[in-house]
Amino acid sequence: MTTAIEQRMGLDEYLAYDDGTDRRYELIDGVLVEMGAESTINIQIATFLLIHFVSLGVPYYLITSKTEVAVPSRFAKTRYPDLMVMTEELEAAMEASARSIVLPEMPAPRLVVEVVSPGEPGEENYDRDYVEKRREYAARGISEYWIVDPTHRVIVVLVLEGEVYRELGVFGEGECLKSAEFEDLALTVEQVLRAGREPSGFCINP
Repeated sequence: MTTAIEQRMGLDEYLAYDDGTDRRYELIDGVLVEMGAESTINIQIATFLLIHFVSLGVPYYLITSKTEVAVPSRFAKTRYPDLMVMTEELEAAMEASARSIVLPEMPAPRLVVEVVSPGEPGEENYDRDYVEKRREYAARGISEYWIVDPTHRVIVVLVLEGEVYRELGVFGEGECLKSAEFEDLALTVEQVLRAGREPSGFCINP
């Protein structure tokens, strides 16, 4: 559950905001929204993917969890993807920053991954990841966006074409994932959804 704090502010005000606690907020249309606690499986999936990307040869320092991204909006807005793969250029731009946030003037990440909390179309959890973030991440110029949905047992892989995403695929159980950014990816949907537990099959690098 998230809690909104009705205090409309710009991005600079948000970056300077400190309420003296360890609470974490997203800035949604200029309003602070306190983030709820993550479920165990969401954390495990993000960690499993991080380890797998390292095994593919992605430098560990280019992979991050819960790094903020400022996204285009009528009012200031930020998001916390469950996992992000940065480019070398973005990592260099963030080195001098005191806060782990991808600012509007920085290069876009290579990939963001969101692990969806339980929900159905029309409900907040579902629409936030499937509709709102899809639009926001595309506008931010992020090359690839994965929606990992443990409830519906699918993973949606979206690739940027111009200013919008197209579906590379909606992959279900029994299928191997495909990625435009990571062509040597060798993961089944089950491996991801179960965070590496007792996989029922394996994919072979093309």
